[in-house]
Amino acid sequence: MASSKFVEERFGRVERERVKRDRNEVVVVVDDDDRCKRSRSSSESSDDGDTKHTSTRTVSFQGAATLRAYLPPFRVSRILKDVEADKSSVEYQRLSWDALRKSINGLINKVNATNIKNIIPELFAENLVRGRGLFCRACIKSQMASPGFTDVFAALVAVVNTKFPQVGHLLSRRLILQLKRAYKRNDKPQLLASVKFVAHLVNQQVLHELVALELLTLLLDKPTDDSVEVAVGFVTECGSILQDLCSRGLHAIFERFRGILHEGEIDKRLQFLIEGLFAIRKARFQGYPAVRKELDLVEQDDRLTHEISLQEEELDPENALDVFKLDAEAVANEEHYEQLKKTILGDKSEDEADSVAGSGDEDDEDSDIEEDEEQMKIKDETETNLVNLRRTIYLTIMSSVDFEEAGHKLLQIKLEPGQEMELCIMLLECCCQERTYLRYYGLLGQRFCMINKIHQENFEKCFVQQYSMIHRLETNKLRNVAKFFAHLLGTDALPWHVLAYIRLTEEDTTSSSRIFIKILFQELSEQLGIRLLNERLSDPTMVDYFESIFPKDSPRNSRFSINFFTAVGLGGITESLREYVKSNAPCLIM
Repeated sequence: MASSKFVEERFGRVERERVKRDRNEVVVVVDDDDRCKRSRSSSESSDDGDTKHTSTRTVSFQGAATLRAYLPPFRVSRILKDVEADKSSVEYQRLSWDALRKSINGLINKVNATNIKNIIPELFAENLVRGRGLFCRACIKSQMASPGFTDVFAALVAVVNTKFPQVGHLLSRRLILQLKRAYKRNDKPQLLASVKFVAHLVNQQVLHELVALELLTLLLDKPTDDSVEVAVGFVTECGSILQDLCSRGLHAIFERFRGILHEGEIDKRLQFLIEGLFAIRKARFQGYPAVRKELDLVEQDDRLTHEISLQEEELDPENALDVFKLDAEAVANEEHYEQLKKTILGDKSEDEADSVAGSGDEDDEDSDIEEDEEQMKIKDETETNLVNLRRTIYLTIMSSVDFEEAGHKLLQIKLEPGQEMELCIMLLECCCQERTYLRYYGLLGQRFCMINKIHQENFEKCFVQQYSMIHRLETNKLRNVAKFFAHLLGTDALPWHVLAYIRLTEEDTTSSSRIFIKILFQELSEQLGIRLLNERLSDPTMVDYFESIFPKDSPRNSRFSINFFTAVGLGGITESLREYVKSNAPCLIM
């Protein structure tokens, strides 16, 4: 009997729940013509013999609940089209409310310091007056889940607060209530998150600084390990702005910290935290700015600060704003918000004009910045960078095993425009310092001439400079330089027209320059052979460049050139000049 009675009671309870559920359910029926109908689910509809192909979705409208079953987006859009004719209907308002909730949650979940400037216009495009409860709830939940983004959420709230102060006030009230509730329940994780959010709202001046001082007084009135830890974290977050806005109040808080430290009743770890906080204060909170530059989005004149005391008992969180409620004036409210949105965001034409004007202003600012940079260029009179570059080149050349390794390393050095000449000069300097000439330097110079024409031109300039100052070089250095340039000429790394700078006459040469010319041509003779050298010097296309070496302007200069090359063992290259002197000697004498 007892078991049968239990079964009857259980069956009756299940049946009552089914009837109650059926009474509150609405079935959305979609037929082949995509027409939407609403009908109460009852035994009559279940007994209906209609065999038309339909697909149903059950939607629960119990109180403030949202859609119970999942509806694909295209189904929702079709339903919206059918009910759009009557925007004041319950169905349309419920679906638009659900879309508003999803949109606000999505925007807040993806906001960060990089894209916050792009998220703000999208957020203002949503109806924040109707969805202010959704916005506040989403901000608080997201901050609780991601405390590292607290300053981003605070910056977002600060911007919204400038246009809709009621939203900022509502969020502040809810946050204060959540903080007080967590403090009474000893819920440390929730308290830490709430305190951090309050600190950054104080930094953004959404909440008054007196709220921060009241909170610190509450936490340090009866200090425990947890309350002191929370207070230290709070002062670290917003101590910078408290020092600027109410330094005397912050001083009183630090005196209370000092008293707690002297009492010695808290844990050692917390004592170290307080000592670290004093060190941060001594450094004037460097490294802990009130607002990061990328999150400083509100002008000082546009800030709206709310004064809410922790002692207030009647703080209404307005939780009814979080759930759907039928609005009898929904159409008028939507039109009013559309006008507000236009005043906040502006029309497209105004945006384009502003963007054009903004780009023009940016160009002007960029040009001003460039002019300032040009004016602020510092000229290095000490040539420190040049000395460092030469040192690097020297060490690279001297530490390399062969010329290929040296060339590869030297090409890796980043040279500013105009510094290529330093590479050639340092290569010659290193070559001069050797006791005897090393073919290593000639091969390295040849490699650079073959790689880049700029180096070839620079070595040509070096040839002219060295020949003009050849009298300053010692005999050993002179020999190395001559052999170096002979290698470049013999391998065609350096063009032969550079020999036009040499004028071989008794008046235009010195003992040093004659030694240089002697070694230069002797090296060319060894590399090319006397026959090939003579062919090169007799090339009709290059005759004009060699007239200074084999002068024909006077018999005296011609004989000097012939005698010079004959004395150094290279008389074979003067045959054409000898024939010229023999055939034209009487004319030249006359």
